Amino acid sequence: MDGIAHIAGGAMTALQMKPVAAPVAGSRDRAAMDKAANDFESIFIAQFLGAMFSGIKTDGVTGGGQGEEMFRSLLLDRYAEGIQAQGGIGIAAAVKAQMLKMQEL
Repeated sequence: MDGIAHIAGGAMTALQMKPVAAPVAGSRDRAAMDKAANDFESIFIAQFLGAMFSGIKTDGVTGGGQGEEMFRSLLLDRYAEGIQAQGGIGIAAAVKAQMLKMQEL
């Protein structure tokens, strides 16, 4: 239980815990590249949002506690996926361009 609270309270999010599928070296699978680039951008956005939300105090009738700490990372992951699905912040395109450039080498 202490390990779960540590993961939930830290900078680690559920998106970070699942591996990002990278395309196989030498393959030209653009769908896999798109997915890897989009996953990377979602993780980045979740980290960015985590830093923004880390200073917010949660007190009141329904705020605070270990439950909120555990579920905040999941909420931030959903926010990040939503932002990325609506065009993101431009990181996915840059990551995909670099993956394509590396395949040409």
